[in-house]
Amino acid sequence: MDNWDEIRTAFQVAKRGTVSGAAEALGVHHATVIRHIDALESRLGAKLFQRHARGYTATEAGQDLFSVAGSADDQFTQLASRIKGRGDEVTGELIVTSLGALSPLLVPTIAEFQERHPDLRVRLISDARLFRLEYGEAHVAIRAGKLPDQPDNIVQPFFTQTLKLVASKSYVKRFGMLEGDDVSQHRFVGTTDETPRAPYFRWLNENVPGASIYFRASSMVAVKEAVLAGVGIGFVASWDRDRTDDLVEMLPPLEDWTAKIWLVTHMDLHRTAKVQSFVRHLKEEVKAWPV
Repeated sequence: MDNWDEIRTAFQVAKRGTVSGAAEALGVHHATVIRHIDALESRLGAKLFQRHARGYTATEAGQDLFSVAGSADDQFTQLASRIKGRGDEVTGELIVTSLGALSPLLVPTIAEFQERHPDLRVRLISDARLFRLEYGEAHVAIRAGKLPDQPDNIVQPFFTQTLKLVASKSYVKRFGMLEGDDVSQHRFVGTTDETPRAPYFRWLNENVPGASIYFRASSMVAVKEAVLAGVGIGFVASWDRDRTDDLVEMLPPLEDWTAKIWLVTHMDLHRTAKVQSFVRHLKEEVKAWPV
């Protein structure tokens, strides 16, 4: 009883009474139906049908098989409906990876999404490493920098982030404004990453001597706090209005200080209702973000 194709064929023959009817329901040739019935009867050592001019009539053994196979067919149909229904719902867990610095923008947006879908649980992960979407480590990744090129990933532009090179008023009072090529006379806040992906930190490493970088941090949140504390000159996102109004721009913005932000999903999950709904929500909400 390990060949479900043959059992399903026998069920359809018993249900419809003819080989042609079963063949049409299953989408196979009528010869396939006859071959399945003959093979199943041979394996079971019993006649399942009486053949006659009007078609096939189930024997007692055939009626027994019809009853059991009918129950199995109903259960498989219900299972398929449940699985399909589950796929259409925005429930369960949604794993999102993002830059920690984007949390002030992202968290309220996620909260609003959860208000619409109260059965959804969200795990927001801020980490420098690239999560493997093909291994299910995340459903949606928000990444910065050059266009992600991992195979089987679907990449969509999200927005372009602009950074400002700023310092606190207390820093300016102590060390003055940054003018021309006098970078070696100033103190800077940089990243702990020796080969940063962020273009603005690459610019900093290329244009500022290492000896002038007095503070290094692994997150933009810490960089901002160091700038606010007057430690040195550093980058802050142009959209960030949290305690940044009194910061002084030290140089006009450069093209190298922009970073493209991407939405990345894996092709196997991209079409699911949960991922599609969340990505649509992000693309709509970003229109109102101050970026």
